Amino acid sequence: MDTIFALATARGKAGVAIVRLSGPAAFSAAESLCGPLPEIRRASLRRIVWKDEILDEALITAFASGASFTGEQVIEIALHGSQAVVQSVLRALGEVEGLRLAEPGEFTRRALENGRLDLTQVEGLADLIDAETESQRRQAFRVLSGAIGARAEGWRRQLVRAAALIEATIDFADEEVPEDVRPEVTGILSSVLTELRTEIQGSAARERLREGYEVAIVGAPNAGKSTLLNALAGREAALTSEIPGTTRDVIEVRLDLRGLAVTFLDTAGLRETIDPVEKLGVDRAVKRAESADLRVFLMSDDFQPSLEIRDDDIVVNGKADLTGVGVSGLTGQGVTELLDTVADRLQARVPASVVSTRQRHRNACERAVKFLEPALSAVVNGGYHEELVAADLRQSIRALESLVGRVDVEDLLGEIFASFCIGK
Repeated sequence: MDTIFALATARGKAGVAIVRLSGPAAFSAAESLCGPLPEIRRASLRRIVWKDEILDEALITAFASGASFTGEQVIEIALHGSQAVVQSVLRALGEVEGLRLAEPGEFTRRALENGRLDLTQVEGLADLIDAETESQRRQAFRVLSGAIGARAEGWRRQLVRAAALIEATIDFADEEVPEDVRPEVTGILSSVLTELRTEIQGSAARERLREGYEVAIVGAPNAGKSTLLNALAGREAALTSEIPGTTRDVIEVRLDLRGLAVTFLDTAGLRETIDPVEKLGVDRAVKRAESADLRVFLMSDDFQPSLEIRDDDIVVNGKADLTGVGVSGLTGQGVTELLDTVADRLQARVPASVVSTRQRHRNACERAVKFLEPALSAVVNGGYHEELVAADLRQSIRALESLVGRVDVEDLLGEIFASFCIGK
C-alpha cells in the first residue's frame, strides 16, 4: 500500500500548519527529513532538512499502526503556517520514493478500510467538519462517536438471536423441539420493528437539522417582509420601498438561531398582477414558501393568503409600528419573540431518541422493515415456513449491515469521500 501525505489544515497563512503522512513508509519518510523520531505519541521539536537545506523547525508526532486515525503508521508535522514553508515541505515529501499526495478523503477512507471507523462515523466526521451551528456540531459528534453503529449492532444482535431460534427448529425438524420458540421470536421482532419505525419517522427531522431549515416570510406587497428580513440580518439584505412589488426574487439570510441553522426567505408580495416579471417573482415565492419548513405570515386587513396556512405556521401582524400589535422590522417590536417562536417550533420537530441523519440511513432501515414485517406476520399467524422466515431475517440483518458499511456500499464510497478535503 502507498504511503500518502497532505496538508491536513486549511490553506493560507496561519500560525501552525499540519502535514500528515500515513502508510508503511511514514516513519522512514519522516526520518529522512528530520532524523530519529521521538517516542510514539510524544511531540518533539525537530529541524526539517532536505538536501542540506533547513526548511523549518517543527513539532513531530508519531502514531503507531493500530493506534492512529487511519490504523496505519502516521506522522504529523506541525510547521510554521506560511505558504512558503508548507510548499517546501510538500515538495520535499513528493521527492521521497514511495510517497504520493493523498486524494480527497483518503485518510478517512483508510480509517474505514482498517476498521477504525464505520461508514456512519465517516458521514458524521464529514458533518462535523461542515457544522455551522451548535446543534449541528452536537448531532455530528454523536454520529461520529458511533451512536448509529451501536444502535444498528443492537438490532442486528437481536435479529441474529431470532434467526438462530428459527433455524434451530429447521435443524431439529424431525425431532421434538424442547420448547416453542415463537413467543421469544415474536417479542424480538416486534421490539426491533417498533424501534426501526421510530427511527424512520424521525430521521427526516434529523436530516433537516443537518442541512438547515428554511423559514419563508410571506405576505402581501408592503407588508413589511423585507424590513423584517433586514432586521433579522442586522443589515440591508433586501431593498425596501413604499412601491408595491419591489421584491421580485427570493432573498435569503442564514442565521444561527439557538444553535439551529435557519435560512429566512424574503419572498415577493403575494397578489394578482399583470406585470410578467412580478408574476414570475410571485410564482417563485409561492414555490419556495410551499417547500419551506416553516412560514411566517405577515397579515394585514385586506390580505387573504392564497397559500393554505399549516397548523405549525406563524401568523402575525406585519406592521406593529402602525398598529401597535404584532411584529415590526422597523422598530424591532416583537422580533425577539418571533425568533423565539421560530426556534421553539423547529426544535420541537427533532426527536431526541433518533440518531439517523441521512436518506441513506433511512433507506437501510426501510429495507430492514420490508423483510421483518412478513417474517413477524408469518410467526404470529402460524402455519409459517421456517426457511422463509429465516431467509427474511437474514435479508433484514444484511440491510442493517449496509447501514454501517459492512456490505453493499462500495458504489457509494466515491460519492461520500468526494465531499472531503484532501488532507482529511
